Amino acid sequence: METTPSRTNAKPWTFLTNHARVLIQLARDPDARVRDVAHEIGITERAAQLIISDLEESGYITRTRVGRRNSYTVNAHRPFRHPTEADHDVEALIELFAGQDAAALA
Repeated sequence: METTPSRTNAKPWTFLTNHARVLIQLARDPDARVRDVAHEIGITERAAQLIISDLEESGYITRTRVGRRNSYTVNAHRPFRHPTEADHDVEALIELFAGQDAAALA
């Protein structure tokens, strides 16, 4: 009888990167605090800050200061970064996972 490897011993991996998760979370809640984004995704605040900086430097989000807080605008018409997917915008990803029309974002 053939046995299947135990899933509890398998290495954990996911299809989406933390960068994708942060982008989706900011699309869902543009006024979210970094702390809330980190908690929702399950990463450290520092990791969330670094990812937000990466996304901002690459033009995927725009940060606007509103009083003492930040608000984020997702630029959904930016292409995926990997050459294999570069002919597609992140708009479809946002629409699929954020459950909203990405065209309304930016």
